[in-house]
Amino acid sequence: MNIAIVFAGGTGQRMNTKTRPKQFLELHGKPILVYTLEQFQQHNEIDHIILVSIQDWLDYCFDLAEKYHLSKICAIIPGGNTGQQSIYKGLRKAAEQFSGDSIVLIHDGVRPLIDEETITKDLECVRKHGSAVTVSPAIETIALKGEEGKVGQIIDRSQCQLAKAPQCFYLKDILDAHYRAQVDGGKEFVDSACLMQNYGYKLYTVEGTPENIKITTPGDFYIFRAIIDARENLQILGI
Repeated sequence: MNIAIVFAGGTGQRMNTKTRPKQFLELHGKPILVYTLEQFQQHNEIDHIILVSIQDWLDYCFDLAEKYHLSKICAIIPGGNTGQQSIYKGLRKAAEQFSGDSIVLIHDGVRPLIDEETITKDLECVRKHGSAVTVSPAIETIALKGEEGKVGQIIDRSQCQLAKAPQCFYLKDILDAHYRAQVDGGKEFVDSACLMQNYGYKLYTVEGTPENIKITTPGDFYIFRAIIDARENLQILGI
């Protein structure tokens, strides 16, 4: 089984929206989250989707699943107090229904530009190596913070990659890492890749497209809108 666990639990504070969380903001009448879910719904190798969302928006998510015919969604559950806790709840839900040999693809609900080819390569990488972390090349100079406002060490960007999502593992392996984090006093990690690396798992990368952005700020939303509009215009022109 291949299961997408889509995390849509953020409140969108950096988006400066007071009406609704960022994942539910709409473009052309469709929420960002639906654009994301449709990528997994339409992929022929994805068997099921587990959606982890904000407690107060669960009913809305059920309505979206019905309205947009997201038939692969097998569970919609509330998240935890942190991103890591929310992902863990999604993994536990997966473990209730599927074997530990299933592949899970952990993905942000606000990364709607994930594409079919990247998902396919992620699955192939897990089958071959046991893990797949979607990345893209660093295209700007990266410098560590220095003291007193000075520029710290400048890192050769050819040696750097941006870790994105999906981040994909066998269900039994990622659950093992979460259990060990709990034994360590509920230790929190920035993402699943960091968690897995901390507990000795080898991580392998899959290079995705630069367009696979996380919509965090208003600027990100405008970039998303421009890409979607450009794609639609190309379709109209038959290109």
